[in-house]
Amino acid sequence: MKDSEIVELYFKRNEEAIEKTSEKYGAYCKAVAENILKNPEDSEECVNFALLQLWNSVPPEKPENLKMFLAKITRNIAINNLKAKLAEKRGGKEGFAAFDELSECIPSKNNIEESFDAEELEKSINCFTKNLPEKERNIFIRRYFFFESPKEIGERYAFSENRVSVILHRIRKKLQKHLEKEGFV
Repeated sequence: MKDSEIVELYFKRNEEAIEKTSEKYGAYCKAVAENILKNPEDSEECVNFALLQLWNSVPPEKPENLKMFLAKITRNIAINNLKAKLAEKRGGKEGFAAFDELSECIPSKNNIEESFDAEELEKSINCFTKNLPEKERNIFIRRYFFFESPKEIGERYAFSENRVSVILHRIRKKLQKHLEKEGFV
């Protein structure tokens, strides 16, 4: 079933929409959540909650890319779940390692709210990533959107973990220069 047909089911408030979405994107969303949470049970729960949130969001939202819309919902839920778990345990996770890496080139949320609209920052980062060579863009997205470790990325692209870390470091430096040029840093 096409995404547009599934979205139409949501607009008709037909519960089959959830079933069709789960069939088509459930495994994908579980992989997104598992990259962040590293726990299959928590990931499954996260996907179920994401499907509920999708049901509550469409309508009024009408996503053009259902897969990415749902992935973003799933990712945000997984991050919130991870934050809650870390608040209890105070342990380290891959997702927060990725946040720490990016913190050197992206201003804090408070500074953004004081001086710039967060949507403008998002647009600037999207523009930056679109202009990266394809392999660098994919590595950047796998690390900072899907929270894959440098080791996992290296295995995917037949690179050493160190090479992936160097590539990510160089991309972050480019991003920092881009954001400085745009006036965000």
